[in-house]
Amino acid sequence: RCFYDQKILQKMFRMWKEWWTVCRERKFSLRADSHYRHLLYNSIFKAWRAYLCEQQGRRNKYYVAESHAKKQKLFMTWQHWLIYVDVQRTKQRMQTAALAFRERSCLRISWALWRRRCYQNHARRKMNVLALHHWAQSLQFRAWLQWRELYLYSQNDKQKETKAVTHHLHMELKRCMEAWLRYLKLHREKKRQNELAQEHHQGRIVWQCFSDWRLSWECRRRVHAHQKDIEKLSARIALWRVFARWKYYVVLCVEETRRCELAEKHHRHHLLVLQKFWNRWKSRL
Repeated sequence: RCFYDQKILQKMFRMWKEWWTVCRERKFSLRADSHYRHLLYNSIFKAWRAYLCEQQGRRNKYYVAESHAKKQKLFMTWQHWLIYVDVQRTKQRMQTAALAFRERSCLRISWALWRRRCYQNHARRKMNVLALHHWAQSLQFRAWLQWRELYLYSQNDKQKETKAVTHHLHMELKRCMEAWLRYLKLHREKKRQNELAQEHHQGRIVWQCFSDWRLSWECRRRVHAHQKDIEKLSARIALWRVFARWKYYVVLCVEETRRCELAEKHHRHHLLVLQKFWNRWKSRL
């Protein structure tokens, strides 16, 4: 691009030199025109620099306000979630210490993972802002250096080259300005879309963690209810076994010879039933 600009400048200079040989009488009018264009360019550059400073200040205030709003939303969500956890803990006081410790550890791991991802996203967004600011400053500084070099070159190469150099610089600055404005607009739109996507992703992660925790709580509640049913069934089986033994004991007192066979058969039958219920309970557990 620099080589292309240099060739265009040389071509324009040759055309201007040929034209100067033909139109020598317009020398003073061209000097006045070039001086006016130089003043106009200087005023445009100052206005552009003031506009950049104002936009940077507004952008910084917007970032601070947005960060504060996100922190407030996160704080309110955390408060509601703590209230809900306290209510659920009062309902689950009968659970064992191992389940409570496991639940707290799972919640702590999920919260640490979410905080780490949130911090990484915030750091990435801050680095993008700093990179954009640095790029804008470097672009402004390079434009100013190019303008200064061209201006010094025009002063050293006599005042005859003033119109060609200033016209070329004005066109280059206008083209750079338009390209930079298009890039800034595209970058703002892309940044807004990225922020909306990050907010949606964070909301989905929080909702997914809450759904997983709720499903695990429902599963533990069902297991606890099933365990109570099994305990009731085992109590009924034990009562039935006591009654059967008493009945067989009365019968065996009369029939002494058949007592051993009936007791052994009943014991085997009881073991089979108990093993069947035990296996079914283990499979369901």
